[in-house]
Amino acid sequence: MAEWYQVLMAALVGAGVPEWIATAIALLVGVTAIGLVAPLIALILVWLLRKVISRIQDRIGPNRVGRFGLLQTIADIVKLLSKEGINPSRADFMAYNLAPILSVFGVLLLFAVVPVTRGLIGVDINVGVLYIVALGSIGIMAALMAGWGSNNKYALLSGFRVVAQLLSYEIPLVLSMLAVVLYAGTMRFGELAEQQGNFLGLGWYVFLMPGAALIFFVCALAESEQTPFDLLEAESELIAGFHIEYSGMRFAMFFLAQFLGGFVFAWVGAAMFLGGWQGPGVDLPGIGGFLAAGYMMLKTFAIYLLMIWVRGTFPRLRVDQMMSFCWKILVPLTVGLISWQMVVQVLDLPTPVIAVLVLVGNLLVMGIGLYAVGRAIRQEGFRTKRAFTPDSLIGTMQPVAE
Repeated sequence: MAEWYQVLMAALVGAGVPEWIATAIALLVGVTAIGLVAPLIALILVWLLRKVISRIQDRIGPNRVGRFGLLQTIADIVKLLSKEGINPSRADFMAYNLAPILSVFGVLLLFAVVPVTRGLIGVDINVGVLYIVALGSIGIMAALMAGWGSNNKYALLSGFRVVAQLLSYEIPLVLSMLAVVLYAGTMRFGELAEQQGNFLGLGWYVFLMPGAALIFFVCALAESEQTPFDLLEAESELIAGFHIEYSGMRFAMFFLAQFLGGFVFAWVGAAMFLGGWQGPGVDLPGIGGFLAAGYMMLKTFAIYLLMIWVRGTFPRLRVDQMMSFCWKILVPLTVGLISWQMVVQVLDLPTPVIAVLVLVGNLLVMGIGLYAVGRAIRQEGFRTKRAFTPDSLIGTMQPVAE
């Protein structure tokens, strides 16, 4: 099936439009669609987060502005637009004002390669997975620029924490995605979805590589700054993180990037592990395309709801726990998983045998990971509150012998 822009360009050229103008129109249509759809998705995500978190916490959530509180987010946007933008004294003007723009720009670029349905994808490039990984650095640089340009020590410390957290969790994230790429033999999201079209979803890679899927989900939480990895906004430590000195729409742009970033990771996870647009009836004429788009969105929102559930349930980790979890558990597990998979796929074995061995490796990784996390939790439970045991009890509440 031809891509959407190829169909549009063919129709324009057939109508007598010069080819270079047809190309410009197709590009403009794609950019406009992303620019309009992404903020609309963000409105839905903010409302969904508020309602789901409120139900988890036995509250009602927004219910006054519009039916079911659907217009509350729009009212908040109007409020933010009316707020004055304040520039800190002695701030780096270029870095301070460019950071929120880059944070949103980097996320919007990711929408160009995630698929909606067969043939409906911005650009199905042959390095789509690598494209997602590469553009993730734009958000990291934006946060670091915001911390440096704000001329605030708390914002600067939070900017350094960005580099430590996001760059660390990119390693297991990339390796978990590499597991799918190695098995599928392609980086195109369209081809990845096509290869998972077996009966009733039994060909989804989440059943073949559950360990890689779990690691991807955990790293997606960390990369999108979701709880329990939201140390970048630790208000008890760094007031409000790297965006403490921002106000008005510049402040809102960071949260727009955060919401859209989490949604994009859910979208990528649905395309790589849950079969993308695959589902019953996608090959039917006429209605098949609408069913495929519905399946894609249903799977994406299901993953995002799981992210919200984690956000409303689990407490925030300490920064040392977060970094230890990455470097002592996730990185060794993903390196071992990739090494095992490479050895298995090099062997001259039948395809079903290779699939079984890949599944065994993933189950083993999951077991080791859950055991390591459980052991760490038990050790934390018995840890004393004292940083060290004092040599003397003088000045304590202990009774002194006669």
